[in-house]
Amino acid sequence: MNVILIPRSAGSGRHVSLTPWQVVTLAVVILIALPLILGTVSYKIAASIDPSTGNRDPEYVQRQAALLVSERQRIEQARRDAEIHLNALAQRLGHMQAELLRLNALGQRLARMGGLDKREFDFTSEPAMGGPEASRGPSSLSVPDFVKELERVSGQIDRKSKRLGALESSLMDKQLQAAVYPTGWPTDGGWVSSGFGVRSDPFTGRTAFHEGVDIASRFGSAIKAMGGGVVSFAGQKEGYGLTIEINHGNGYTTRYAHCKSVLVRVGDRINKGQDVALVGSSGRSTGPHLHFEVLRDGKTVNPGSYLKSS
Repeated sequence: MNVILIPRSAGSGRHVSLTPWQVVTLAVVILIALPLILGTVSYKIAASIDPSTGNRDPEYVQRQAALLVSERQRIEQARRDAEIHLNALAQRLGHMQAELLRLNALGQRLARMGGLDKREFDFTSEPAMGGPEASRGPSSLSVPDFVKELERVSGQIDRKSKRLGALESSLMDKQLQAAVYPTGWPTDGGWVSSGFGVRSDPFTGRTAFHEGVDIASRFGSAIKAMGGGVVSFAGQKEGYGLTIEINHGNGYTTRYAHCKSVLVRVGDRINKGQDVALVGSSGRSTGPHLHFEVLRDGKTVNPGSYLKSS
């Protein structure tokens, strides 16, 4: 095969002779080797631009699959942890709501016990609040901050609950003391016909110490207990006639003498204001009246401070 090369500039051309093997070799290079080289270079360039087109070996795919499974497991664990925390917060919130309901009920009871105005201390409605809108809004709380705030409010509820419980116990003690403490007026109407202390004996005229007060009242009218307690004596007593004694606790005992009849028995529990006997003139008496005594630790004291005018 003869090849003649003719240059563009003026001059003599060149003559090249190729053998058949050289022609075949040149054809193989042009038709096969050159496309392979160009294809390889193009693939390398594409792989450098997009790594996903290059590393597709099985080990790489397995590593990527394992990473994907691990990420899914992390996401699932985070979801389960979030559900656990949410359930704990919901349980805590339910406990706080129950405590608020109990505190509202306790507040209503204390308002009744203390004689407070129900319209002013209404625990069934939301407390009155107000104020101008803030010019700068508060920053949002993160989950840890929210949990801390929840714990702080829960602690305040617990402390207030204990204080209200102590206040309730104190009010109940005061009510119990008021229920058993002997105060009031023991008869329907009547007036003090003889006071406590030294006086002239109505039978002998000699000076004697009167250990109670005499309250003149209608014959057969009711005698009321001055306080709650237990009947410790009911029957005839020398000089007193038909007599009732009520033990009020804390060392206090009241005595009701010269009765016409008794309406209770020894051991009966008595409420304040309950009818216990009827006015009479039994025993050493000049007429229908109630002889009333107050004993403290077994000794008679002036009943005047315990009597309130009818």
